[in-house]
Amino acid sequence: MGIDGTLGILEDLNVAVPMRDGVTLRGNLWRPAAGGPFPALLMRTPYGKPAVPNLRYLRAGYAVMTQDSRGRYASDGTFTVFSEPTRDSEDGYDTVEWLAAQPWCNGRIGTFGASYCGWMQWMTAKARPPHLLAMCARSIPLELTDIDWPGAFKLARRLHWWFTTIAPDLRRRAGWPPPHTPAEARAIWAGLEQGRWLGTLPVSAVTHHLPPPLDRQAADWLLEPNRRAWQFAAAHHDIEVPNLDFTGWYDHCSSIGHLTGMQTNGRTALAREQTRVVIGPWAHGTIGQRETMGIDFGPQAALDTQDLEMRWFDHWLKGIDNGVDRHPPVRYYVIGADTWKNSGTWPPPGLTEIALHLASDGQANGPDGNGRLQEAADSPAEADRYRYDPHDPVPTVWGPDLVSGVSDRRRLAHRRDILVYRTEPLAADIEIAGSPELVLHAASSAPDTDFVAWLIDERTDGPAIEVSSGMVRARHRNTLDREEFITPGEVVEYRIRLGPTACRFRRGNRIRLDIASSDFPNIDRNHNTGRNDLVDPEFAGAHQTVLHSHARPSRLILKADHTRGA
Repeated sequence: MGIDGTLGILEDLNVAVPMRDGVTLRGNLWRPAAGGPFPALLMRTPYGKPAVPNLRYLRAGYAVMTQDSRGRYASDGTFTVFSEPTRDSEDGYDTVEWLAAQPWCNGRIGTFGASYCGWMQWMTAKARPPHLLAMCARSIPLELTDIDWPGAFKLARRLHWWFTTIAPDLRRRAGWPPPHTPAEARAIWAGLEQGRWLGTLPVSAVTHHLPPPLDRQAADWLLEPNRRAWQFAAAHHDIEVPNLDFTGWYDHCSSIGHLTGMQTNGRTALAREQTRVVIGPWAHGTIGQRETMGIDFGPQAALDTQDLEMRWFDHWLKGIDNGVDRHPPVRYYVIGADTWKNSGTWPPPGLTEIALHLASDGQANGPDGNGRLQEAADSPAEADRYRYDPHDPVPTVWGPDLVSGVSDRRRLAHRRDILVYRTEPLAADIEIAGSPELVLHAASSAPDTDFVAWLIDERTDGPAIEVSSGMVRARHRNTLDREEFITPGEVVEYRIRLGPTACRFRRGNRIRLDIASSDFPNIDRNHNTGRNDLVDPEFAGAHQTVLHSHARPSRLILKADHTRGA
């Protein structure tokens, strides 16, 4: 045990916590040196527990434990990635109850952390440890398949994560040569090997270069990428405590779906009525910041999420009447309006549908073409065409880590395999909320292919800012549970649900829609062959036709929000 005399903090590193099956997990523990007993905050993580405490928690009178999860860093046992069944529910339960039994703890426990650490919290909460009273699980979706677009595989994110985040510690454990830390691995990835791994064919070949047991687990994942490894929608009815969530419009791990699930199915009235979500113009790594990947969303977008988190725990763990229980269930940021709004549900009530029909003179290829978005379903030409070549896919235009974010679509103006449709300059502001939908009538020369769509705010001052995006893999156009291939040349209606957003398109700006068949390496390339694109290396080109006529009215459906104010 160590003590910081200046700060008055007791420190215990690598504290052993026994699990029910005999495995020992280890965590770093800090608590105030004076007073007590204290409520405790727990973060369980596969990413290596922090070596220094969060002083805001300690100064607020909390004990804090950060724990390496099973098979990671200082903890014993075998690591299992969350694409397979794990023991994390039991481990979380046992750790919560161990904390509650310590003499310096008053038995009131909260959990915190984002992404995989958020997943750990939901796994713990569904086991219902008696002393867990509240959680702040951020940025983790309802299902593993929600991270990927329907039927696709977030290639860049997943390979980057395997090689730079999960693999280094497993390499050390297996006696493999470095890199043994994420920092070392990220430097090698960014400076040397990113292109090699992202271009590997077949994709499954990369698993031979991952350490055990990740090699087998990743290989199984690629063989069955649509497996529904966890289903928190089915777990909400087991969860008794409220959650405070933070996520973003550009977060590839959007966690908005938990709110409706908890409001409808939470096990207790407390869980149903007190779960909260705050949604900003943020990506996975920029929660609370005003700027994401070079796009400044204004000073109002910056939020001290840790302060809100502390108020949350002060209420539920200390009983302080600070108004947290009277906050609205949803607080969300409106892009373009640079303001926050409140709602009792997501999406907010009272939205009205707007349909913008695709039209052109037959040359919608690129922003200098003649593609249009208009209210009327009449178009001089009935279709637009482009060729999708998997050897030359449309490049992802995010930052160098290719995780998730926002882009200025002007960077792709040279591509002719992107169809661009846009309104005339708007005569008045149009504000939308919810998930836009593209009803797309299209044909392909291939038995399977992709269609990707981006909703864009094309501003008068230049930037063409990505607002929301989505895609469909033709074989999974109806369900992830089975494959339904298309007949080459046959027109099919696709319904592409874009990600949730709230945006005010200002007067003078244009609403724009881009359509392509690739976004690489954000998503894996559809090889257009109908085989598993992750394990088969063969490519085939595809000729794509997007139809827009009275008989085939392709259209973008937006949900207008006519309310004003917060």
